[in-house]
Amino acid sequence: MNNAIFIFPGQGSQKVGMGKDFYDNSALAKEMIENASQRVGFDFKTLLFEENDRLEQTEFTQPAILLVSLIAHALFMNEVSLKPVSALGHSLGEFTAMSAVGAIDYCDAVELVHQRGLLMKEACIGKNAGMMALLGLDDTSVEQLIDKERELGKKVWAANYNGDGQIVIAGNRDDLISLEPLFKELGAKKALLLPMSVASHCPLLSSAQVALGQYLEKWVKDVFIAPVISNVTTLAYQSKEDAIELLKKQLVEPVRYKQSILNVENDIDCFIEFGGSVLKGLNKRISQKVTLSITDMKSLEETLALLTK
Repeated sequence: MNNAIFIFPGQGSQKVGMGKDFYDNSALAKEMIENASQRVGFDFKTLLFEENDRLEQTEFTQPAILLVSLIAHALFMNEVSLKPVSALGHSLGEFTAMSAVGAIDYCDAVELVHQRGLLMKEACIGKNAGMMALLGLDDTSVEQLIDKERELGKKVWAANYNGDGQIVIAGNRDDLISLEPLFKELGAKKALLLPMSVASHCPLLSSAQVALGQYLEKWVKDVFIAPVISNVTTLAYQSKEDAIELLKKQLVEPVRYKQSILNVENDIDCFIEFGGSVLKGLNKRISQKVTLSITDMKSLEETLALLTK
């Protein structure tokens, strides 16, 4: 399985204790956590390993997930010389992918996504923002309904295409709640309001684009050891200019994860997920190709064993 795409999870994959096994068993993991803590001015050991309410706050969730994913990636790359066909992330994970291919130093990436979380939070102040997961409906039915409702003044948009029958929408929380009966009439198995105070990947975040672009200009390098797949276009890019443009757009346009996986699956032997297993679960419903996930030292060893058979 020499042809692999590296994939990186996004917000929603966080949990207390993630990365602890890496920290307990690896000097490199300790060093990365200490360096990241110094960079942003808060203690990742407390954030990651102790019960706290900050891990669910966007500005802390994002750097926590990114850091654990990059630790898993660094430990993997210390053991095997495997250049990915490309790298792909889900939302926040696209920033992790950028760092994994060398386009952003990991400490810069930690600070970048911390600032991104703050910008998203600020953009949603006073907008009663929310997100809703829909299960059991096809994309076209959802798109037609929310397009019609937007014409009537509702602020609702498609945010994440996670797989057949699984789509997330974002917008005004009251508008989302008001549409729940309509989705149920269409045949939705579930219309679940998510515990989020931001509305990701929709126009409610447009005010954050300029500032995010400034941070990207500061920290993104024009060095990519492999291309990154855009959440916005589902196509590969490999330059600083494209990265800045596409990651700014990603704030206000949906994550086309399902479409991205389908676009690349015929070119590879497997996917390798770093720092979580959420995408492995999504991939089972999208692709015939195997997804390996690295979440601790044991799964790291198992993945290495499979790849070196």
